[in-house]
Amino acid sequence: MLRKILWNEVFTCQYFLEFSTYYIGLIWKWYIEFDRKKQRKKESTWRIFALKELQLATNNFNYDNKLGEGGFGSVYWGQLRDGSQIAVKRLKSWSNKAEMEFSVEVETLARVQHKNLLSLRGYSAEGQERLIVYDYMTNLSLLSHLHGQHSAECLLDWNRRMAIVVGAAEGISYLHHCTTPHIIHRDIKASNVLLDGDFKAKVADFGFAKFIPDGLTHVTTRVKGTLGYLAPEYAMLGKASESCDVYSFGILLLEIASGKKPLEKVNSTMKRPITDWALPLACERKISELADPRLDGKYVEEELKRVVFVGLICAHNRPEKRPTMLEVVELLKGEKDKFAALENDEMFKSTVVMDSSAEYSLESVSDEKEAKQEIESVK
Repeated sequence: MLRKILWNEVFTCQYFLEFSTYYIGLIWKWYIEFDRKKQRKKESTWRIFALKELQLATNNFNYDNKLGEGGFGSVYWGQLRDGSQIAVKRLKSWSNKAEMEFSVEVETLARVQHKNLLSLRGYSAEGQERLIVYDYMTNLSLLSHLHGQHSAECLLDWNRRMAIVVGAAEGISYLHHCTTPHIIHRDIKASNVLLDGDFKAKVADFGFAKFIPDGLTHVTTRVKGTLGYLAPEYAMLGKASESCDVYSFGILLLEIASGKKPLEKVNSTMKRPITDWALPLACERKISELADPRLDGKYVEEELKRVVFVGLICAHNRPEKRPTMLEVVELLKGEKDKFAALENDEMFKSTVVMDSSAEYSLESVSDEKEAKQEIESVK
């Protein structure tokens, strides 16, 4: 009798184990298939375009379709057969340099997914043509609204500006803190912040991006970027770090708040950095004089003050004094204790102007023609 009971127990345990193993196997197979589908769905968000399809979409890269031009090449508006609008970046004539920038941007965009980063729609690499495809941004770039074709229309009210600075900060913070390896953009500026139909910010153009492996604080590299936005240690020594992006973003914050360009022409032979103009006013708490006149006084003074002070601390000449992008997001969103500490920083207790001077070489910017004009004007 005892033997029979023990045998039944063993049989029951064996049956239970076989049953469990069978269903665990089914669950595991389901999970693997689910993960594969999820991965395929993720990968299918972008695709490889045929050159002919993009030529047709842009009317063979017609001049009338051109949205802009820079040192990298030109961007064209296009429309696919399904009616969706696209922007196509066509790199200049093929070279090792163009190939490198193309590869870096495609790899970077394929890695990142964030609501405030411009998504990769696809690319084409046939023969010597290198084309990158994005969704078309209806409201073009921040530059077009601050200093370009839409600047007179005053479409950027204060609420939109605040949403743009917070959104752009969150996008850059994602690059610095949520990707592996971390990514530094190296060309944060108004023309690289695009605006969708709802004026939401999309940080774009990753052709100069660099990956920072864990354990490294910076990489030494050939200088790339745009005059007026370059951190001093980067412009002079080629030390690229997350802090360099913070500096550039600080300049951008001051530009958005004031409507002024990063380098303002003082006379025919000299240009003044925006920090040299803004810091004395901030120290004297003359907040209203820092506002873009096009706002016509319609702004929240505390928010304006926050944007300006955060912009100035980001653009500090000493990298160790600059906040991280995570801290920048907190400050811009209204973290009161941290902002109170920032406001009491020694930087804002003196009217001594920061020495923003830096020597730039022609090779240090993305647009060589612009670089030549800028260098000649500051000599």
